[in-house]
Amino acid sequence: MLKDNLKQYILEVKEQASQNGDEKKIELFKEEREYIEKNSFLFDDLFGTISFTEKDPSLRFSDAVIERCDKETENLLANEVALFLNQPIQYLKKQKNEFIYLESKWFDLIRVESISLEADDVFGTYDVMLGLKLQKKFDATLKSFLNTNLQGEGSKFDLVFSHDDGLWDLNFALNYVSGFHEEMSIGEAYQIIYHLLFNLAEAVEMGRS
Repeated sequence: MLKDNLKQYILEVKEQASQNGDEKKIELFKEEREYIEKNSFLFDDLFGTISFTEKDPSLRFSDAVIERCDKETENLLANEVALFLNQPIQYLKKQKNEFIYLESKWFDLIRVESISLEADDVFGTYDVMLGLKLQKKFDATLKSFLNTNLQGEGSKFDLVFSHDDGLWDLNFALNYVSGFHEEMSIGEAYQIIYHLLFNLAEAVEMGRS
């Protein structure tokens, strides 16, 4: 799962680095670099003397598909470029009729379909909605991880398995995620969501093994 997906990504990065004449240095974001360092024995066959440098986290979603959509109809309002992610997250409270839909190649790594973000009209929280490409048998691991890592009182998340498309539909309040604050940007919000979901993917992999 995560290990295999990351190995495939590294092979692609190595190939690109080789074409640029610098195959001994590979740039990785923090989550992927730390995972490899913790599990270096899994990657010995790939790396040898390769060293890793850490990429600026703000570049994670620089080539993502970003859409602003209408909550009621789910119709597309506008396609946005990465610069839009610099908007403060409070944008969503000012534009309460909108939600943000984001697709990224990084979601494939952690088996996530897409991530939407909106402000809840009633509770004033920032709600995260996504699909997890995981089998139903991971039910207990998913619930255990979310209960442990989402910080809040009462119901922390809504997790339902859809037999029609084989996805877990997961909703939770961003306010419950470690690192959240009202002054952050939309891009920073997606970064802490990704961090949480990367750790979730790692927990699922460990639970399986």
